[in-house]
Amino acid sequence: MTPDPLLHALCDFLRIPSVSSGAGDARGLADAAAWVAGFVEDSGGEAAVLASACNPVVTGTIRCGRRDAPVVLLYGHYDVQSPEPLAGWTTDPFAPDIRDGRVYARGATDDKGQLLALLIAARDLARAGELPVDVRVLVDGEEEIGGPSAERWLRADADRTDVAIAFDSRMPDPWTPVLVTSARGAVHVGVDVSTGEADLHSGAGNTVLNAAHVLSGVLGAVLPDRDGRLPAPLQAGCLSPSAAERDGWSRLPAAADAIAALGGRPHDPGALSDRYGRMGFAPSIDVHGIETGDARQVRTQIPHRARAMLSMRLAPGQTSAAMWPVLEQLLLAAVPPGADVTVTLNNACEPARVDPDHPATRLAVAALTRAAGVEPTFVPAGGSLPVLAGLAARGIPAILSGFGTLDSRVHACDESIRLDCLQLAHRAARELLLELGGFESYTGERTGSDPFLSGERTGSDPFLSPHV
Repeated sequence: MTPDPLLHALCDFLRIPSVSSGAGDARGLADAAAWVAGFVEDSGGEAAVLASACNPVVTGTIRCGRRDAPVVLLYGHYDVQSPEPLAGWTTDPFAPDIRDGRVYARGATDDKGQLLALLIAARDLARAGELPVDVRVLVDGEEEIGGPSAERWLRADADRTDVAIAFDSRMPDPWTPVLVTSARGAVHVGVDVSTGEADLHSGAGNTVLNAAHVLSGVLGAVLPDRDGRLPAPLQAGCLSPSAAERDGWSRLPAAADAIAALGGRPHDPGALSDRYGRMGFAPSIDVHGIETGDARQVRTQIPHRARAMLSMRLAPGQTSAAMWPVLEQLLLAAVPPGADVTVTLNNACEPARVDPDHPATRLAVAALTRAAGVEPTFVPAGGSLPVLAGLAARGIPAILSGFGTLDSRVHACDESIRLDCLQLAHRAARELLLELGGFESYTGERTGSDPFLSGERTGSDPFLSPHV
């Protein structure tokens, strides 16, 4: 059974509508940041809510009192995706409902449940006088929108940190823990098309530009072909997986089963033979939305406006600075004469890669094996975690795991987390903190980059101030 304090606290946390995507919910985001800070303070620690150019960042410290103890950073995010369409939810997305061995609510898996398992483990060990490390806390309010605030804070931070832990992934089944060894970056782009002053009668077809047609052609210049391959210029710079990583993939569910559990369908036959290689070490492009004309009724008009939102997932070895100009050039090269097309970079974050043989990874394998009774498997993350680039810049090794399942419906209606997986996350967090008490202590200022992580973001801008 899930520990009552964890379940009770999680339901309180899930009731806060801390939506960052779309129009966002400023009040909900502020309330969630304050809730996290209050939790750290209630755990005997110190906390601060820092304003940024977008959403607040929460930082904090829980000290163990041991001289020269290793310093462990716990990272997670309090922001969540918009719950729309509301009609797709069985119950209110911000009124947690416990049924069928799960907690249903927006953020249950991504990331409030997983973050809270880390925080409660630290609190419980501190209260019992058993915490062997100093815990630092960094909680993001922009993870769901690719915002850079947590990463920028991390790059500007001068305090000691020996290793970081984040729970923000999913297991192949409810009992096998994972260690993520690669995460893709992302370039998020808007495309706006204009072909005239007003919609026209379709009797003028084939004599005037149609914004929907122009947009289709522009998008088609960068979308994957029938075999799942992007245009060659968008594949430049990709790294290859190690033998240890490929061996870990052999323990994961068959691609057909994993895709079915997600509720999707295979893109092409090759996706069934190399799903994990594609997710971990190949770029991808997806269109997230298209607006043009009126598809709800028969209206024989030629639209003069069209827009789309899309993103490119960057493979390890690529950078947004290198790939954004390539993507932009391919899109604009497909614009026909007479059409006005604007391509806008909304945000970007960098890919990262973890060394399976790093000492921190070996400690994590031991801790997760104790917690689950099963050795963890190495997995790629098809998604992005912007803070990894900041950790890479500091040379801080990261342990990235997660306790959602493929049927958690992350970013979809009826998101949930299994109660037994929440319990496993709590045990895993406790074992990791205990195991890291033996991590080699910090010996001086870190410079350059650690081979543990690769990832780069260029430029910096001080931006944080105390949040009132």
